[in-house]
Amino acid sequence: MVRRKKITASTDNSKWVEPKKKVRKKRKPMTDEQKQAAAARLEKAREKRAESNPDYGMTGIHESLRNLPDDHRAHPRKIKQWIKTQKDLAASERRADKQGMKGAYAKQCNHEGYVRNLVKYLRDGDYVDDFYGEYQEKKVSRRCVAQGYYFDGPKKGQPKFDVGVYYPMLGTKYTQEMYNDEKGISSTPEKKIKRRNKK
Repeated sequence: MVRRKKITASTDNSKWVEPKKKVRKKRKPMTDEQKQAAAARLEKAREKRAESNPDYGMTGIHESLRNLPDDHRAHPRKIKQWIKTQKDLAASERRADKQGMKGAYAKQCNHEGYVRNLVKYLRDGDYVDDFYGEYQEKKVSRRCVAQGYYFDGPKKGQPKFDVGVYYPMLGTKYTQEMYNDEKGISSTPEKKIKRRNKK
């Protein structure tokens, strides 16, 4: 049997003292006049920086979004406001989830996913979400830019259509009624007849 040699530490830590934590001095609260003056100074500094640098405030924003008109529904300035609103909503749902509110976690994930899609839009220029608006209140409508065709089978050479998409060759949106007419599906559901068992 091999005996292992006991290892003893050579350093002496008996005089070690825990360092004191730094206490930050609380800032004196600003008055309303001071807040207004600080906001005015900040706005003036931003205007001056924007004059000297034309790309000021556009870092991280895709080139295709930089020259959008101010009234565009997906202008980067509006998107930044939407992101701020959605982050606030996600934070409130996170607090509600900690309190045990039912459905709060699902709402939190929904807000966070929307924020990720908005950030992707600012970075890449591609809008990938199905909804838009500060509170996701508007639905995105799709538009066909390259018509697809069947290349095999009985429908060879005929155009493909998806419900809810605008097609320039039709001049309108392809609706569920158009799909039903094409497939020969009756739009009025047949009434179910209930049979009673005679005793």
